[in-house]
Amino acid sequence: MRPTPMKSTATTLAILLAGTTTAFAQEAIEADTDGDGMVSLAELQELYADIPETELAAGFEQVDLDTDGLLNDDEIALARESGIFPPAG
Repeated sequence: MRPTPMKSTATTLAILLAGTTTAFAQEAIEADTDGDGMVSLAELQELYADIPETELAAGFEQVDLDTDGLLNDDEIALARESGIFPPAG
C-alpha cells in the first residue's frame, strides 16, 4: 500500500524533527511576540527583517502544514531544519 501524501508529510516531519534542538524552540518562543504560542507571518517578518517579504511569505506557506496561518514549534523546526528559515540574528 502506498502512503498517502498526508502520511508522507507527517513521516517526513517526524524524521526532520527527530534532530531538532532546543535552540529552534527558543527562537520560536522569541518570535512569538504576542505570547499566543504560535508564530504569525507578521511576527516572522519582525524576526527576519532582512528577508524580503515575498520570500518569507513563500517559506511560511511551505511549512504551514496545517494551513492555519500560524506556525507552531514543529513547523518552525521543520523550516529551520530544511533551511527555509536561517538562524535568526
